[in-house]
Amino acid sequence: MASFWCLDSVMNALSRHFSKLPVELIFWIGALIGILFIDPYGPNHFTLCPLDNLGFDWCPGCGLGRSMSLLTKGDFKASWSMHPLAMFAFVVIVLRIIQLIRNNKTTRNHG
Repeated sequence: MASFWCLDSVMNALSRHFSKLPVELIFWIGALIGILFIDPYGPNHFTLCPLDNLGFDWCPGCGLGRSMSLLTKGDFKASWSMHPLAMFAFVVIVLRIIQLIRNNKTTRNHG
């Protein structure tokens, strides 16, 4: 019985620790870091797109990640021609990261 009580207290401590992690913030920062490492000029690329992985040729988001990668490299014309919504998506992600950081500071200091 004592070992279950110890395991339960460890699980509760881990649960409290992980519930404080800003998962969405980590996700978006990781996404931007992943975009930095994409090679938009390469012939083959890794994709998480379910439509592409199912074999469909067309997807409304096709090229968005590579286009955002071109933005980070300063190739604006190629980025626009690959996917015109890349700049909008980039701004939205950066603004969301800023908002999550502000919310995290507010809830930790005054919440």
